[in-house]
Amino acid sequence: MSEEIVSTEEAKGIFGRIGLFYRQVISELSKVVWPTRNQLTTYTAVVLVFVGFIILVVSTFDLILTKITFWIFG
Repeated sequence: MSEEIVSTEEAKGIFGRIGLFYRQVISELSKVVWPTRNQLTTYTAVVLVFVGFIILVVSTFDLILTKITFWIFG
């Protein structure tokens, strides 16, 4: 059966395969459950807070390592 699929795809040519690809993409996108505006706002806020927290942690760690380095070598 897989040989039939391959031979059918080869028989369609490049434009037929491109058309098939876009039809499959549109079909898959119609199955997606898109978030509501409220969910999207909440998720965005959570991501921004998390990124801000990680920036704070990394910056603090960098400052401490800088102070230690200057204390040892400075």
